[in-house]
Order: sequence, then structure tokens, then C-alpha cells
Amino acid sequence: MKAALGFIGVFLSFLSEPMYGESTLPLACGTATENCPHFCNFCNGLPKMDCHSMLSKHLCHSNFMSAMASLNSTDWCIWDNVRDLYSNLSLCTEEISDCLLIPWPNSLVEEIFVNIHSLYFKDCATEELRDPPSAVVFALVVTPICLIPIMVSLVVLKTKNGDGSS
Repeated sequence: MKAALGFIGVFLSFLSEPMYGESTLPLACGTATENCPHFCNFCNGLPKMDCHSMLSKHLCHSNFMSAMASLNSTDWCIWDNVRDLYSNLSLCTEEISDCLLIPWPNSLVEEIFVNIHSLYFKDCATEELRDPPSAVVFALVVTPICLIPIMVSLVVLKTKNGDGSS
């Protein structure tokens, strides 16, 4: 659910965000973490999205890539092996965004994650959806078919009694 909301946020960020690097507003600095003053000092005079791009590439992306390089390529597709690395990447980009007062997720973050997926996870097999067992399908189909006539009969019997209050 959280991932779905994240992707919706990325989609909506395209609708509301100017092309990154075009912001001419003075740099405001958030106070989300103790790193915010360092990030903002580094970014002094740069457009927000350019600064976000540099910080994300040098801090978040490089840490993720070095951690992934320490894994065997066969381990890249095992979620338990990459979950913490992936989460740290996400938290890192979110922290930078919060400090620079940029909405997260945004188009830059999406670009980072798309690049990572195309580099590391493109060959991972995904679980294919399959039909449930026949007994489950039968139960889900037959139950409403049987309940509809019963409910109609109850309504007809109730109205035949002439007692509208019960």
C-alpha cells in the first residue's frame, strides 16, 4: 500500500513540479534532521533540484551502489538481501528532500529508482499470478448464486404478511 501511494505521489509530482533545476527561489532549509544545515550549506546558491541531484548521487546512490557491489549478483533478486539497502536509499533521498523542502517523491527520485531497477533488478523473475484452486472459484461463484433466490424469497414472504413494521 505504501509503495502504491509512493508511485501515485511520483505521478502527481509531474503535474505540480517545474522542470528540476529551474527554481529561482532562495534556498530555504528544513530542520527534519541534524544533517539539514550541512545539506543547505552545501547547496547555497544552487537551484534546489540541482543540489538535490548532486547530494542524492553522491550520498544515497553511491552508498547503494557500493552496498550492492558487495553482494553476489545472484543475491540481488532476493528481497531479504536488498530490503535494508533499498530502504536506506529511500530514506536517504527522503531526508535530502525534507531538508531542502522539496516534495518527496519527486521526478528526480523516480529517475534514481528507475535507473536502479533497470541496472540491478531487470533480470529478476517476478511471481506470476495464477488462478486460485477450482474449489475456491466454485465456492465464490456458487455462494452468491444460492443466496440471491433465498434473499428474494425472504423479501416476498415478508411483504406478503402485510406487516410493514417487521
